[in-house]
Amino acid sequence: MAAITAKSKQKMTTVEIVYCGMFAALMAVGAFIKIMIPLGVFEVTFSLQFFFALLAGFFLGAKRGFTSVLVYLIIGLIGVPVFAHGGGPAYVLKPTFGFLIGFAFAALVAGTVYKKLGKCTFPRLLLAAFAGEMVYYACGLVYYYIMFNFILPNGSSIAIPELISVWFLSTVIPDFTLCVAASFVARQLLPHLGVLK
Repeated sequence: MAAITAKSKQKMTTVEIVYCGMFAALMAVGAFIKIMIPLGVFEVTFSLQFFFALLAGFFLGAKRGFTSVLVYLIIGLIGVPVFAHGGGPAYVLKPTFGFLIGFAFAALVAGTVYKKLGKCTFPRLLLAAFAGEMVYYACGLVYYYIMFNFILPNGSSIAIPELISVWFLSTVIPDFTLCVAASFVARQLLPHLGVLK
């Protein structure tokens, strides 16, 4: 009996690894499905990474969803070009790296809020996704502001109104459509697949 229990736990661990790896791979795929939005001297990237981060939180749960995105970030930082503009450890010096960190916390928050809300309905999933979106932007905006104004010796700075205009208002609505899409997909599939326990 103990052997069967140990075997079941081992099998579950394997399933967790496979699903975390799958969503890490989807994050990489999502990085290359992108639209570049030129905004004056800035160029904002809109990709499907946020969509897959939300799904990771919904299907894997908060902790495993966070882990899957973290695995993706580590793969990119060791040099594999899985980010929208390449990869490597120097990526942490890019002001936009905070948005990549935000993907991990979006998965964490979306998964957490969805679990707390309980019943799998579209409005509840959308609320969880929206919470994930706001945390994603909070990570990205704070990181960008600190890096651009205090860390990088670029001789220029960005004011908070400009930061919000370029890096929030320009993409928050397109990203909200990804919240809607992720919530719709999750609503269709979660009743059949469930959250990874």
